[in-house]
Amino acid sequence: MNTVAIYRKEAWYDLLSILRTPAFVIPSLAFPVVFYVFFGVLFNSGGASAYMLVTYGCFGIMGPAMFNFAINIASDRAHGWLTLKRLSPMPVPAYLLAKFITALMFSLVIIGLLFTLAVLFAGVKLAPSQWVLLAGILLLGTLPFALIGLILGLTLSDKAAPAVVNLVYLPMALLSGLWFPVNMLPALLQQASWVWPSYHLSQVGLKVVGMDQGYALWIHLSALTFSSLLLTIIAYWAFQRLGAAKA
Repeated sequence: MNTVAIYRKEAWYDLLSILRTPAFVIPSLAFPVVFYVFFGVLFNSGGASAYMLVTYGCFGIMGPAMFNFAINIASDRAHGWLTLKRLSPMPVPAYLLAKFITALMFSLVIIGLLFTLAVLFAGVKLAPSQWVLLAGILLLGTLPFALIGLILGLTLSDKAAPAVVNLVYLPMALLSGLWFPVNMLPALLQQASWVWPSYHLSQVGLKVVGMDQGYALWIHLSALTFSSLLLTIIAYWAFQRLGAAKA
């Protein structure tokens, strides 16, 4: 029971600390919502609102996961908090799980906001099972981006982390076809889009609404699984290397 209480309190305090940071909360929630209002609602043409619901949903869940892990872990390292937590009786997984739960909470709010806009103002009509499946895909899709943020947080200084996250986050979204269809990119960039987990996540989501590029589902799921495993190995290596450096 004490272990459960530790996990619960760590998760609550991590979420509370983020909620007390308007500079994180407002952009994280506003960016995907504002983009969808402009391009999925106001300038909707040819029934693209369902397509953009998926792609801006992917864009929305990426940000909180990457920024929460990268910037806060880099800051905790710089101020000695991460070292203190590792020396304390608190399990290390509680620290990481707390940040992942925070990312999931933000993703859930973003998904709820986008779904509400899609129904009320964009005229998107999906079966109940499609809504549930799409929400589940987006929530599960938070994992690889949390791992990217974790790696950046373990390897970058607190001053470099915000800039580098943006250098990864925004180009990844653009080159994955999250802002406009990937087939509008030059041929070389279309091929390069396959390296990004955000591309594969969006294609899985687009399959739910019947607007994907037509490749087999198992290809995208395999790519997401492989990238998540690879990122987990790199994050573990970075964490072990950090511990060795402190020793």
